[in-house]
Amino acid sequence: MNERYLSVDQVAEILGTTVRFPRRLIEERRITYVKVGRHVRIPESAVREFIAANTVQPRRRGSALRGMAA
Repeated sequence: MNERYLSVDQVAEILGTTVRFPRRLIEERRITYVKVGRHVRIPESAVREFIAANTVQPRRRGSALRGMAA
């Protein structure tokens, strides 16, 4: 079991947000988390998956113009 489990504070720091944002992700069940007694921990892999799922790739230059020409 090599997985690191991060606190809400650590996740907020990684994402560059306040702690309110990861807490909302947990409340809305938009990210995987583990309850350890009263504590909530987020697997590091879940943070990577969240980032990957919400990453927007840039459009190729000119692709918007090609769609208009048709």
